[in-house]
Amino acid sequence: MPALTHFDAQGQAHMVDVGGKASTRRVAVASGRIEMLPATLALIEGGTAKKGDVLGIARIAGIQGAKKTSELIPLCHPLALTRVAVDFTVEQVGPGGQPCVTCLATAETVGPTGVEMEALTAVQVALLTIYDMCKAVDRGMTITAVQLVEKQGGKSGHYVRS
Repeated sequence: MPALTHFDAQGQAHMVDVGGKASTRRVAVASGRIEMLPATLALIEGGTAKKGDVLGIARIAGIQGAKKTSELIPLCHPLALTRVAVDFTVEQVGPGGQPCVTCLATAETVGPTGVEMEALTAVQVALLTIYDMCKAVDRGMTITAVQLVEKQGGKSGHYVRS
């Protein structure tokens, strides 16, 4: 198992020095879902939620979240993102047996470090926004299965979740 990179020889947390690493194209894809009551999903699909276009606003929130990752995660490097895409799939019966909205976020950059945290943050912020916009009608929503799906670029190579 590889060593943790965010600790120095004395065990102190530090930001990893990526100054000597080659700049390469980096892509990361993350996913997650929010499970809800059928009536809540109907509000989202029908565009009748009191706060407006739930998925449209959640998409913008996810993009904004990716852009602010280094402000939220203490040891993340600020990155010049070249692309962030946030997409949603509505499922009447999701993997957990309940209606859900699945979020898929893709983050890209050209640089010396990866964009996994940006993709994961985009998913979490997008799903939290859906929760926020719908909590008045369904406080029992559950955010689940947030995970890295794929990573490309860099020294560690290509990763695809099996």
